[in-house]
Amino acid sequence: MSERMSTGTHDRQWRTELEATLTHEFNTQTARLTELTADTGDPAEAHTKAALIAATRQSLEQITGALRRLAAGSYGSCERCGTAIPPERLEILPHARFCVPCQQKQNG
Repeated sequence: MSERMSTGTHDRQWRTELEATLTHEFNTQTARLTELTADTGDPAEAHTKAALIAATRQSLEQITGALRRLAAGSYGSCERCGTAIPPERLEILPHARFCVPCQQKQNG
């Protein structure tokens, strides 16, 4: 098997596994959001619960974005400069939209 074919097969397998992982995480976060939004009637927990709901919604948005980029074929490319996001960054932060330099500019 040629190296190119081997790389292509590895890339497809990696993307399939990534999509499965992101889909699982999406389902987990959706279930968490459902639990958090269920009315427990405890006003003392309202502030903490609101923060958890906001964080869970943000996580769902990030996962959804990553799944969209995977489907569109743009996953792994920086949305700002277009360069490839290093695999190590994507391993740690699968929903990363920017390379490190552009992320630092975004936060700065």
